[in-house]
Amino acid sequence: MSVLVLIIVPVMCHRLRPLRPQVNQNQGRNIVIFYGSQTGTAEDFATRLAKEASLYGMKAMVADPDRCHMDELSQLYKIENSLAIFCVSTYWEGDPTDNAMAFYNWLQSGKTSVRGLRYAVFGLGNSTYEYFNKMGKYLDLRLEELGGTRVHKLGLGDTAHNIDNYFMTWKDNLWTSVAKQFNLKTLTNFSSRQFRLIQHKEIPREGVFTGEVLTLNSLVDQKPPFNQKNPFLAPILVNRELYKGLRSCLHIELDLMGSQLSYEAGDYVAVYQKNDKHLVQRIGQLLATDLDQVISLENLDEDSFKRHPFPCPTSYRDALLFYTDISSAPKPHVLRELSEYTDNEEHKKFLECISSSTEEGKQVYNEWIVEKLRNIVDVLEDMPSVKPRLDHLLEILPRLLPRFYTICSSSKVYPNSVHLTAVVVKKSTGRVNKGVATNLLASKQCEQSGDKVSVPIFIRRSQFRLPVNPSTPVIMIGPGTGLAPFRGFLQERWYHMQNQTPIGPTVLYFGCRNQSDDYLYEEELRGYVMDNTLTKLYTAFSRDGSDKVYVTHLLRQHMPEIWRLIGPLNGHVYVSGYASTMAREVKDILVDTFVAEGNQSPEEAHNYLKTMESQRRYLRNHSNWLTVSIVNDGEEGRSVIRLCPPARAQYARNAQNNGRS
Repeated sequence: MSVLVLIIVPVMCHRLRPLRPQVNQNQGRNIVIFYGSQTGTAEDFATRLAKEASLYGMKAMVADPDRCHMDELSQLYKIENSLAIFCVSTYWEGDPTDNAMAFYNWLQSGKTSVRGLRYAVFGLGNSTYEYFNKMGKYLDLRLEELGGTRVHKLGLGDTAHNIDNYFMTWKDNLWTSVAKQFNLKTLTNFSSRQFRLIQHKEIPREGVFTGEVLTLNSLVDQKPPFNQKNPFLAPILVNRELYKGLRSCLHIELDLMGSQLSYEAGDYVAVYQKNDKHLVQRIGQLLATDLDQVISLENLDEDSFKRHPFPCPTSYRDALLFYTDISSAPKPHVLRELSEYTDNEEHKKFLECISSSTEEGKQVYNEWIVEKLRNIVDVLEDMPSVKPRLDHLLEILPRLLPRFYTICSSSKVYPNSVHLTAVVVKKSTGRVNKGVATNLLASKQCEQSGDKVSVPIFIRRSQFRLPVNPSTPVIMIGPGTGLAPFRGFLQERWYHMQNQTPIGPTVLYFGCRNQSDDYLYEEELRGYVMDNTLTKLYTAFSRDGSDKVYVTHLLRQHMPEIWRLIGPLNGHVYVSGYASTMAREVKDILVDTFVAEGNQSPEEAHNYLKTMESQRRYLRNHSNWLTVSIVNDGEEGRSVIRLCPPARAQYARNAQNNGRS
């Protein structure tokens, strides 16, 4: 039987890994699972599929398409019972993820054939976006056009809902199709372990990872260039409260001096997180494990490019603090594996039920895990008979990812600092649930005991950009925390004015609940109107009057002005906020505007909007919110963190005090 070997080549060599099939009876690899991932979810799904392949006596390799010779896909059909599975996310406005871009370009080149390739595709997307799962749909169809054979129908996961439900149903049906196609049977001695535990007895402290992403001691011995693998330890310059009412909004300014990091208004700053030490300690107590034991988890598959699930060696404590997500709701597959660690039949059956892909299982999972906001510690506490090995728990829990915040400043005004903001909204749960990202930031004042307090960060580029020509008109629509990127945009327009560069009409639509409590930067925005940075400022306060008024109402009132700026003056439109509601309403209003004021037919209006999108004249930013939990003043609560803009009023003072203008 022919089999597949993937030859591993270190990334630092900038070489690609061949996919050429070679005869090697010891490996027996016949499935390759490629992932196109921006945040890690698609990679996680690929890893889960690779583990389950063993259940059917198959051996799989998880592969990054950016590190492989993808043109050798055409040779995979030569391997007996071979299969290529693709888990691909759709990024931004229908784009491939960074690591799938070269593969996408290769597919479009028209110079290839994958005749005989057996494949299956699972797409990850968000149904609140117009280009829902565009990459998954394209890949599934394109592989068929190039001669591939679809083994199982396309799966379309939706992150706007519980994407795990979509994935679980699809993968269960996938294995049914694969087993039927290749006449396979499930194995009875299946082991779900992917990594083996090594406990280190004597190892120098400087040889142990304590939160670094890739390189030992990189957070102490800081050397550029700084990026996702080598974050910059940014000192906190400002940490202050913004809201006037009962709710809380933190304004954070991070120092970039000496980092060589650069950014543009509209980019993201990513903050590496650290879990609550009390949650970590509780896990150690529940599982009776010495958290200071230094360990390594090594891949049982020696050919895998992923030797460890996180940087090793490290201690149990630091693995829980820096590398493992212990605050989010545990996924069904985690609960499934926990069911093997209890001798209580009631607990076992319950865990098997809520981890299943049945409708009953999904409903109970939603009620017991999602609605009750249980994390892994809650599960272990509520089911004291469940005692997993901590090393196995570390293997199956997801990685603790950095949190992305929309940057709320312009580098033209603040070249040596970057600003972000997080609003905390408390919801009662009956449990004390502390969030990760905002708790970390909230606990870090600018100085503690005379020392600067820092957080690890990197910059992620965005396509949410102002026009290159400052004289181009812009319409910004950002209710509530959607104002975030526009704070930087306004700073940039103001900067051009100070340098005698003409700017075009600049219109902002902003809304919030109450003018007295959460009108973010009222003084700053009015200042922009006074100095003509803002041509028009339209505000809506939904809870101040007897009738609720939102920014969408104001947009309909000003349709003639909107058309004049967009049509005759070729202006740009920016939308930032809640993707599921406001952005769709804005799109409908724009189409209605083109019909009513531009004398277009509905079909022409839709095509005009699509043309604006292709020209980057109509841009949407829905990535300026995230959900975590937090506790304030000893009260119990679950919180939603959303991003909003910091204040412009600091600029003149900062410029005078620290020369950062």
